[in-house]
Amino acid sequence: MAMNDSVNILNSAYLAVEYIDSFLPDNPLQQPFKNAWNYMLDNYTKFQIATWGSLIVHEVSYFLLCVPGFIFQFIPYMQKYKIQQDKPETWEKQWKCFKTLLFNHFFIQLPLICGTYYFTEYFSIPYGWEEMPRWYVLVGQCFGCAVIEDAWHYFLHRLLHHKRIYKYIHKVHHEFVSPFGMQAEYAHPLETLILGTGFFIGIVVFCNHVVLLWAWVICRLMETIDVHSGYDVPLNPLHLVPFYAGARFHDFHHMNFIGNYASTFTWWDRLFGTDSQFIAYQEKEKKKQCITKK
Repeated sequence: MAMNDSVNILNSAYLAVEYIDSFLPDNPLQQPFKNAWNYMLDNYTKFQIATWGSLIVHEVSYFLLCVPGFIFQFIPYMQKYKIQQDKPETWEKQWKCFKTLLFNHFFIQLPLICGTYYFTEYFSIPYGWEEMPRWYVLVGQCFGCAVIEDAWHYFLHRLLHHKRIYKYIHKVHHEFVSPFGMQAEYAHPLETLILGTGFFIGIVVFCNHVVLLWAWVICRLMETIDVHSGYDVPLNPLHLVPFYAGARFHDFHHMNFIGNYASTFTWWDRLFGTDSQFIAYQEKEKKKQCITKK
């Protein structure tokens, strides 16, 4: 009964969005995108699209999304939005981060990306324009992927902070107490594999077109680079996402090496009492108790 009610609600929501979409003006970018997509299908094999296309989407998206945060360090006006103002970025740290990123991207992530074609073939994932889901379905799928990845990230990330494991794997990522955007994927190779698994679970659940692979890559990179940016910029459109954690939430984790374990949303930390507000409350209570004892 409950399952039928949930299905009915989802169907009603889908019909409502479809109805609203029918009144929206035509997207001027749709035809150029369609032409580019069909050109890609006509000139490249599925293996080339799934493998090299995915690599290009990842690399271009990653470093383009890092550009704003990189530029902010040279703009005095933006320094008031920097969360840890006493810890400026340095060329030495950024260069070290860049070199590690290249290693992880091409020696850890690229071999995983090479499996994309076989994944799409095994599950008969379409590539064609006609089979591509509508924009609102794609948005819903990406949100679903984010919810799944966030749950995986919370529990596995928290496990990596266990005192018996931390110094061997996750300590690499915490080398930078004051994070910056490019550092989002700066991690031990094992961490890349462990936490990266959460990215693929949503794909297995929701993927009905190869475009979701790329849309989810872009969404995930946008989120993780934002929370590692080190800047709490006002009017950030990502703050419109319900329960979105943001840069200040994640900066607390890098400053204190504890709490705020989730990647995107705040609900798991609130549920298990590991969010920064709860930790701050505990600290205040401890101080009160010490004063009372004295």
